[in-house]
Amino acid sequence: MNDIAQLLPVIQLLEVKLHQSATRNDANLVGELLHDDFEEIGCSGLHYDRQQTIAALKLESGQPEIFAEEFKLVKIADGAVLLRYKSFQRDTDGSIVRRAERSSIWLQSSQESGGHWQMRFHQGTQIED
Repeated sequence: MNDIAQLLPVIQLLEVKLHQSATRNDANLVGELLHDDFEEIGCSGLHYDRQQTIAALKLESGQPEIFAEEFKLVKIADGAVLLRYKSFQRDTDGSIVRRAERSSIWLQSSQESGGHWQMRFHQGTQIED
């Protein structure tokens, strides 16, 4: 696996891609980024599987932009990393809302299948605005 310093921008870019409406509304793009066994625990505390997540994101419209900062990446094992960061959105008057601590586990596929990265798990925990 690449050095963490070199890998952080790669994983960060993939994560942020999932924040963009153009990606979120495209089931094929989301499907490429999510591992077959993907699971999420949302800010609501509810559990979602891959199919539920793809379906919900496809139906999203008019959601405020998601901003992300303070990215930290830790190697868990060869081909497995944990990404932690903070996210927020802005309401119509520009105030910061929906702040969350987020974590994602990304797995690298085998080199035979291209060695690309997919999100295996994600959790968002809402924090005080």
